[in-house]
Amino acid sequence: MRTMAALDRPGAFDDVAGDRPVDLVHLARHTLGDRELEREVLNLFARQSVIYLDRLKHARGAAVKAAAHTIKGSAKGIGAWRVADCAEALETGGERPKGARELIAHLEEAIDQTNGFIRSILDSD
Repeated sequence: MRTMAALDRPGAFDDVAGDRPVDLVHLARHTLGDRELEREVLNLFARQSVIYLDRLKHARGAAVKAAAHTIKGSAKGIGAWRVADCAEALETGGERPKGARELIAHLEEAIDQTNGFIRSILDSD
């Protein structure tokens, strides 16, 4: 579900080639290589993504766009491009986009995969 704009961002090809849910190079750049900050940001994403996904599932109107926007921003911060792309599709699709259930299901799958990857990183430290 990659958009052309998604391929323009730094590290996009590395993410595709590595097939990781989180672009670790982007994350390291974003946190200036501070490992403790990386852990904090990853923990925050894992918690926040679940909360906002739940809000999104029950949202109507402008709340759909707001929840999707929050998830997208958090995902971009850690380099979770698939999550960001799924959230952006919901955000730009209007108040209740056509196929919203399917889009939310894709987003949930991407978040689950990303959070599993995050757990594996945090558990290995």
